[in-house]
Amino acid sequence: MRVTSLAPFFFFSSFLLMTTFAQPLPDLAELNRMQARFAPAELQVDTAKLAPGDQKALVKLIEAAKVIDEIFREQVWSGNVALRKKLARDKSALGKARLRYFDLNQGPWSDLDDHRAFIPGVPERKPLGAGFYPEDFDKAKFETWLKQFTEDRREPYTGFFSVIREKDLHRTPPEPWFEAIPYSRAYESHLKRAAKLLREAAELTPNASLKEFLTLRAQAFLNDDYYISDVAWMKLDAPVDITIGPYETYMDEVFGYKAAFEAYVTIRDEAESAKLKMFSDHLQEIENNLPMDAKYLNPKIGALAPIRVVNEVLATGDGAHGVRTAAFNLPNDERVVREYGSKRVMLKNVQEAKFSKILEPIAARVLSPEDRANLSFNAFFTHILAHEMTHGIGPQNNVRGSLKELHSAIEEAKADVTGLFMLQYLYDQKLLPSSDVSKDERALYTTFLASSFRTLRFGVHEAHGKGMAVQFNYLTDKGAFVAKPDGTFSIDFAKIKAAVRDLVHDLLTIEATGDYAGAKRMLDQLGVLRPAMEQALAKLGDLPTDIEPIRK
Repeated sequence: MRVTSLAPFFFFSSFLLMTTFAQPLPDLAELNRMQARFAPAELQVDTAKLAPGDQKALVKLIEAAKVIDEIFREQVWSGNVALRKKLARDKSALGKARLRYFDLNQGPWSDLDDHRAFIPGVPERKPLGAGFYPEDFDKAKFETWLKQFTEDRREPYTGFFSVIREKDLHRTPPEPWFEAIPYSRAYESHLKRAAKLLREAAELTPNASLKEFLTLRAQAFLNDDYYISDVAWMKLDAPVDITIGPYETYMDEVFGYKAAFEAYVTIRDEAESAKLKMFSDHLQEIENNLPMDAKYLNPKIGALAPIRVVNEVLATGDGAHGVRTAAFNLPNDERVVREYGSKRVMLKNVQEAKFSKILEPIAARVLSPEDRANLSFNAFFTHILAHEMTHGIGPQNNVRGSLKELHSAIEEAKADVTGLFMLQYLYDQKLLPSSDVSKDERALYTTFLASSFRTLRFGVHEAHGKGMAVQFNYLTDKGAFVAKPDGTFSIDFAKIKAAVRDLVHDLLTIEATGDYAGAKRMLDQLGVLRPAMEQALAKLGDLPTDIEPIRK
């Protein structure tokens, strides 16, 4: 729940300061160590070729993106804004370290440490409902209360774009009553400022598709109807490429309903984007050949399904905390996905930084020298692309609603392993250009193996990490991933293709049937760190976990 007054924060702070944390809060030395897990990386972006109007529009879009940061901080927790102001006044070395790490995590809980608090006076762990629900939210009571309504009357409460408050009706005996506050009202002042900046940018750009999207998205900020502007975003074809609005639902760990605000201001890489058209051209073919019951296949994937390769200028909100996004696949509105497909955006300069700063040092410790020779940025980049593309294929029958809070981890695992299946299919059909298919296959699977350690270092409390644990353990149980006596890992190339196919089948079937119990069983059994993985991760403790983008 968003608290419009900051008074409740100070009440909770004074109470929570008296609580005892299970673990001591980090001191200055420990905070510096935690910060060092993020390797500074300068992201190169060339804006010199932009038209004068686009260069002026870019300034407005950066300002609008910074407003998104303000909204997101409120979404993380109702006390976030007041806490940051307090931290900014502390000029001690410890205070400065806390502020820097707060900004990196967009809150007082460390993303890489199971969302544990590193600042006094806050809940020990990030609330599962973030700022979307009351701090003492009773999930069971809410679900029981919702049963009195028809499905259409439940939508304001279970939809993407509202926060939930519990109302006191002053009745005896007390009875529950909840209110759904639309985002346009909950974040009204912020959204009006952002909308104004988008309209100003629309006036400046010479690009018609960018002008249309910005105008429609500004309107959506004020009326909570994002469908038309999502369609305009799918059709966006401009040198300045922007994603801005409420999208991902990872922050809502109660139901996975509520969308967090994020922004990516980027510049299109025209040459790289043109190379990737082939993937879109064969997306329906991939869907038709997915290893699941034919009755679940989508006979007509949305026709747009564009792919954009871009370089990031600025990311904010949900796109800029903890581990940084390397690519994304949006929108999440299943109406848009059914009718138009989804758009894949590849952040090339972010991926290059992750590969050089993170993946290569990891591979040096978890792969043998001969296997390290198969490591490839092209394989890393291409699999991330395939991951984002396969978010948009497979079941689209209210999977999110059926799997609820389990959806994110299952969907991330599905996209990862279905991405491998997709690339293997394209190799088998000779649709991917290659001078040596066997060499490229080895690069694909070996790079994926090394990258699994990168993802697992985020922790299995996080959707991507838990989804990767499922894949790693499943493929290990099938004999496709092999742990060696010296602590390194390798691929059994005689088993990997069949194992990948089996896992794709299992995950897609869970999604297609809405099998909540099956999803929970899989996550409980496989979404864990086993001893061999824990030992391998322990050897990586002194390496950076992710990047901290630095811009000059």
